[in-house]
Amino acid sequence: MLALAPHAAMAQDDGISQRKQERNLAKKEREEKKAKAKEEKADRKHHLSLQDKATRKRIKQHTRRADRHGSGRHRDGFPARLFRRKR
Repeated sequence: MLALAPHAAMAQDDGISQRKQERNLAKKEREEKKAKAKEEKADRKHHLSLQDKATRKRIKQHTRRADRHGSGRHRDGFPARLFRRKR
């Protein structure tokens, strides 16, 4: 009986704790999310580099408008529609 007591006490020291496992998993998820965002940003930059200057300017203008008013359907105001520049 006494021979098994030291072995039972050592069994708890094997592996890592549940809390540490959760921390490691959360850290891994944060790093993956960050890497994915960085990859998407690089892809977007590459896509813009393939466009001509007028297209880049138009994309930038529409992106700013979507950031201000949302990405749904947008209708320009009356003065903007009235005095629109023809392309």
